[in-house]
Amino acid sequence: MQRKDFGFRVGTGAFALVLLLIVAAIGVELTRQSLPSIQKFGFSFWRTQTWDPVAGDFGALPFIWGTLYSSVLALLIAAPIALGIAVFIAELCPAVLRQPLVFLTELLAAIPSIVYGLWGIFVLVPAVRAVETSMPASLRSLPLFSGPPLGLGMLAAALILAVMIVPFTSSVSREVLKSVPAAQREAAYALGATRFEAIRAALYYARTGIVGAVMLGFGRALGETMAVTMVIGNNPRISTSLFAPQYTMAAVIANEFTEAADNLYLSALVEIGLVLFV
Repeated sequence: MQRKDFGFRVGTGAFALVLLLIVAAIGVELTRQSLPSIQKFGFSFWRTQTWDPVAGDFGALPFIWGTLYSSVLALLIAAPIALGIAVFIAELCPAVLRQPLVFLTELLAAIPSIVYGLWGIFVLVPAVRAVETSMPASLRSLPLFSGPPLGLGMLAAALILAVMIVPFTSSVSREVLKSVPAAQREAAYALGATRFEAIRAALYYARTGIVGAVMLGFGRALGETMAVTMVIGNNPRISTSLFAPQYTMAAVIANEFTEAADNLYLSALVEIGLVLFV
């Protein structure tokens, strides 16, 4: 029996080791392919705004900024909505509606990103354009709302990302809430708590798992490629405007990788992938 336990432990440990080796192999290969760019630009690659393939001058700061800006905006939009959905399904939803809602949530999570991108082009982009053109000139003069009335830009990207990460974040948060022991709620009711107070106690108990769900959604937003590429405008510049076309790390790799005939150009794109990987 002990031999079987030992063999089982060794086998499962080997699978875990394979996973670690795959991650290490990806990191090593990305680093190796990035060496020409690393050797030429050093740390200035991460803080330079210039992206000029013709002159061979590359800096990743606009893409890092665009990735973080769009992901943080998406998280600010999606996290409250996802948590509200999770609380409703886990705590308040009638039993007859629970399974259909769970199914719809999981169905949204399974939709390919290209479909979200098409929906963004035909629905979100015109809506954002209409909002921007209807804003008073006094607001459009502010840095946060300045930019060409194209509809393509940071706000459209953040909205499409929010729509994409809500199902994932809410599903994980719902499972975390379901794992809260029934005794936790019963203890709250025994102390005279209302239903809202009992739910608040359950949320406090599950806070670590909920934060983990939000961070997983944030990771999904950081790496999203196709849908964001279709609606963000793809302009390598740094701007705080919600309506200005910008760029993300994943989008620039997807758009320019096949055009990178020069070794340094290709290496710069791979280094952006290395930054995204890290």
